[in-house]
Formats: sequence, structure tokens, C-alpha cells
Amino acid sequence: MTAQLFSGAAEPVADRTVVGENLSLPLFRTLSGVLAGHPYLKVVVDRAENTWHLLDTAAHPFHVNYIATRILGMDLAALDAELDTFNTSVYMDPGRRFLLGVLSLHTEQDTEGPERTFLVLETTEADTMHGELLCLFYEFVRVRVDGRLPVLLKPANHGQEEALTAISELRVPRILSHELFGSRTRTPLNVGEATGRLRYFRTPEQYAAAEDLLGWADIVAMPCLPDDVPRVAGFLNTAPITPLSHTNVLASGWGIPNAIVRDLDHLVERDGLDEAWVRYRVREDEISLERLDHEPDLQAPAWHQQRIRLEPPLLDDTPVLSLHRLRSSDRDRYGTKAANLGELHHVLDSRTADLTAFYGRPRPPRQDLHGHLAARLGLHAPSTAELRAGAADFVARTVGAPDGVALPFALQQRFLASSPALQQGIGKLKMALELDATDVLDALCLQLQHLIRHTPLPETVARQISQAFPASEGARPRLVVRSSSNAEDLPGFSAAGVYDSVTTVHGTGELLDAVRQVWASLVSPRSVRLRHQVGISLDDTYMGVIIQKYVPASLGGVLVTCNPTRREDFRNVYLNCSPGSPEQVVDGSVLPQQYLYNTVEGGGRTVALGSWGDALSAATRARLADLSLTGRLLQSHFSGPDLGGGEVDKPLDIEWLMTERGDFRLVQIRPYAL
Repeated sequence: MTAQLFSGAAEPVADRTVVGENLSLPLFRTLSGVLAGHPYLKVVVDRAENTWHLLDTAAHPFHVNYIATRILGMDLAALDAELDTFNTSVYMDPGRRFLLGVLSLHTEQDTEGPERTFLVLETTEADTMHGELLCLFYEFVRVRVDGRLPVLLKPANHGQEEALTAISELRVPRILSHELFGSRTRTPLNVGEATGRLRYFRTPEQYAAAEDLLGWADIVAMPCLPDDVPRVAGFLNTAPITPLSHTNVLASGWGIPNAIVRDLDHLVERDGLDEAWVRYRVREDEISLERLDHEPDLQAPAWHQQRIRLEPPLLDDTPVLSLHRLRSSDRDRYGTKAANLGELHHVLDSRTADLTAFYGRPRPPRQDLHGHLAARLGLHAPSTAELRAGAADFVARTVGAPDGVALPFALQQRFLASSPALQQGIGKLKMALELDATDVLDALCLQLQHLIRHTPLPETVARQISQAFPASEGARPRLVVRSSSNAEDLPGFSAAGVYDSVTTVHGTGELLDAVRQVWASLVSPRSVRLRHQVGISLDDTYMGVIIQKYVPASLGGVLVTCNPTRREDFRNVYLNCSPGSPEQVVDGSVLPQQYLYNTVEGGGRTVALGSWGDALSAATRARLADLSLTGRLLQSHFSGPDLGGGEVDKPLDIEWLMTERGDFRLVQIRPYAL
């Protein structure tokens, strides 16, 4: 059956939608579009009429619009007015008339050589089909597809995965998302475009030999880029990393393209790309490297002339304080990390913050998402006050803030002022920066770091630090000492992974050494160069310190309240994790498990199992869904007008752990650079 699609007075657009016919590969190619590099076709099964509709992708981008207008005779205005109710009827009603899905075409190399082509059937991520309905859907489609094409069902979320565990794979052959995409040849990490010279390093030794010569017009490619990579035009990785790796956080903050391209060796050899000028594009559905036939006339990027100004630090005689006594406004005395943890304590203890603002924003055609939030919280038709109270209670039940103390900038200043040698070293470094004497910069930084780490602390400073965590007689609790600078988590300058933290500290001597190590990281060659590039003055830069008792963790990781590879996706929160503390996820020593959790309609799905290999239990994944929703709710406060943000859609980057008792602790909370 063929129809015409009309749009106002414009010329009709051919609609090749087919109803009731069997699906061959040529017909699939005629009707399909392309998403993430794979041809795909939308299908609608009408159980009442015992038929199916194969939608022309170009004419019908949305299942629900097609069903409403072409099958049920509704107009789009009526659909928009009842969109959430309509969606519930087609995605969540166990007795639904319509079954909606997508068929995508994939190929894989068979072990014996020839390529194998197969179709994958899946629903939308929010679909709650139970096991028997999934079977019905699969079997209805299977008998209508060319028998020479294998068809596999891909569960769209964890609920569907669980529902299928009781059903034989002989009846419903299936493939999981991480199995389908885990070995993908090319994966976008940060969208963007760059023109520059491709520098391909196959080993760390090759990179180290050329590192000092890298500049802003270079596109750096290697298996895994180091965390201290300088600011360049773009990144390429030939081995797997995650969207929350330090290097991708840098790419996001710097606004440069980043991707995994496993076949780079082949591309470089085929097209002669190494040391060539190229145009490099990373999009959600395409990654390309185009060789240019001449050196382009490039202008220095905007960041090369960028100048970031810091709020003046307050260096008055400020006391060492417990984290729960700090608020966000204390960042000019204790640093951003400490102030944010203090603000988190306030949010959890007072339960007065409005955590619903993200859900109050219009999402056309919806006026807001309050109904979805109420459903996630298990509330029925709550008032505004009840919804806010429910959100605050949910967050306070789900997570805790770490106990600890914060050392102010003033303590670091008193230490630096106590030593003429330190003052002389700082003076030499300032002079080198003013003269742009980059040839001596690293040596001066290393000398100053050595001085800071080995200069004795004034007695009053040492006493304040050692008394911050007085140990009971004979006890030597393990402590964690973290950086908290005023020169990080800034618009245009995240400083992710730039400053030191020390995670294994016992006793007073080690504590004092760890504090000096964190202070010294403020003048590391890398941190000084990065700040100098964006105009942050050494005079305005100070380091606070957070001291906490070590908390053993059974699980840890990072979540960001967005989908890093799909910027327009307002539903999903991306989360990664591995056994133990979050540090090994942050520093990249393991490849973590990766998940996406829908914080609007609910549900989650596994993106990758990482180095771990074994999937988390259903109960643990449900806990992570609660953690993801908590992150989304906190976004309303930390990115909202109460803290001077005014942009509740601006995502957060949250480092978290699950204690051995199963409680969640948020170790760090900051803006996520987009």
C-alpha cells in the first residue's frame, strides 16, 4: 500500500510505507534510514488487524505520529495534547493493541571468513513489554521476514532482559546491547570538527619523544592518550576508553572532537594520513578523516587568546572547618570541591532545596515533566509542595555526603609565606610566566614542587592540620587527602585530573606529607602551563585541601547527568562503575561497566561490561537507577539559580561509591563540561 504525505501547501512527499507485506532485503533498503552507521526500519504491529506496517523512514520519523494520524485518524494537535497518555497506551499497557519497534541491519565477520548479515529487532528504551509480549512481537516479525536473514531480539532495557531470562533462546534468539556494540569499529566520544595535522603515535615511547613539539593545530592519535596530554585540536583513540575518561572530559571541556577508531592503522596506511593535514569530524552517527591536498590557512583557536578571571581568593585567618559547615559560597576560601560537598550536606540535612526544577522545564509538546517525576517517586497526583518534599526525601534516603574537614587557602598562604626559599621560587616562576619563558618553565615548576614537599611546616600550621583528625590512642585510621582549588571546575577550564589526591594516608607524618603534596600539585608543570594558556594568574591561584576518613567501597564510579554522546537527550543519565573505589575508574586503570538510565520514563540499559566481564545483579542495577535519578534531582539545585547557575539543563559530574554496607556516598560533585 502506498500513500502520499502532505505538508501544508508544499509539494507532496512520496510515502512508500508498506502494510501487510513480507520483508525482503531489497524492500528493507528501500524504506530504511541510517542511524549510528546502520540501516534501520520502523515497524508497527497492529494486533487488532493482525498485520504490520513497514514505515518509510523519510516520511515517518515517529511511530506514534504514524499510528495516531494514519491508523487512528487523529490530528497532531490532539496527539500533542494527550502525548504522555498516548505513549503510555503504546509503550506500557500490557494489553496494548500496537507493538512498536525498529529493525536494524548489521554485518559481522564470520570466523571462517565471509560476512554474516543479520537483522536486530528492538523496542524503544522506555517500552515495558513483558516476556510473552516480547515473544509475540518477535514471532510475528520473524515469520514475515525473508527466512535467509537471521533475526535477533535485542532487549531495550534491563526490565526486558529480566523478562527474557525465563524464555528459551531457541524460541527467541537474542543479542544484548553490549554484545552488539561492544566491539564497534568506530565510537564517537565527543562530537566536533577540527582541521589539523594528524600525529599518530603507536607507542607511548613515540608520543613521549614528540610531546614537547605538539601544538594547537595537531590532532593526536594513539591507543590511549595520557591524562597530561597538552591542549590540541583533536583526539583519536585506537583502544577502548569511556566517555568519562579524563581525556574525554578534557575533550569535552576544550570543545574538541574525540573518538575511538579501531581501524586507524588501515586508514593511515590506505590514505597516507600520518603527518598529513586532515579534516576530522565526529558526529553521533559518523566519524570521518578526510585528507587535505594542501596545508590550510589556520587561525589560532579562540582559547589561545582566552583569558579566564578568577574571583579574588579570601586569605583572611579562616579556620579549619568540617565539611558540613561549608556552603557553596565558601569556594573563595576553601575551593570548589570542598564548598560543593558542604552544599551537598546542606541539601541532604535541610531537605529545603527545590530539586524538581529540571522536571519543571517545558519539553514541547509537554508543559513539564512533573507527572513523570511523580511516577518515578511513586507519588499519585501530588501538589507542588508534595512533589518537592518527595524529591528531597528520596535524595536524602538514597545518598550520603562524606564526613571530613576542609583546610582553607589561608593555611597554604601561611606556609608559603613562612619560607624565603619558597617565596624566591614563586618569584622566579612568576617572572618566567610574565616573560613567556617556556624553555625554563618546567624546571622552575619541578624545583618549586620539590621545595614545597620538603620545607618544614610552621608549628601552628602543622598543629591545625594534625588536629583536624585527632587519632585515638594507638589508632591509625586510613585517610584520604584531596585537592580543592579555586582554579578548577570553571567555565572553559575543568582541570580534570590536573591536581593530586592521596588516597592512602596513615598517621600524622604521612598526613602532613600528603597535604604538602596536594599543595605542590598546584605548581606542577602541566597545571601551570594549562592555566597560563587561558590567562589564569598564579597570584590568584590557591589550593584548599579536603581530609576524609577512608571508606571501603564495594562499587565505585562516576555518573554525569546527561548522555555524553547525544547532547539533545534530556532523558538519560550516563553512569560507569567497577568493583572497589572510584579512583580506578577515574584514573583509567580499569575499563568500567557502562550504563544509561532513563530518568523520565524509567528503565536502564547496559552499554558495556568493561574489564569486569560479569553483569551486575538486577538488585544492584535497580540501586544504580535510584542513584541516577538522585543525580538528576541534584542537578536542579547545583545548576539552578540558587547557586548562580540559572541553567537547570547544565549537567553534573558526580564521583560516587557504594560502601560495603550498600550505602551510596557522593565523593565529588561538580559541573560537567559540555
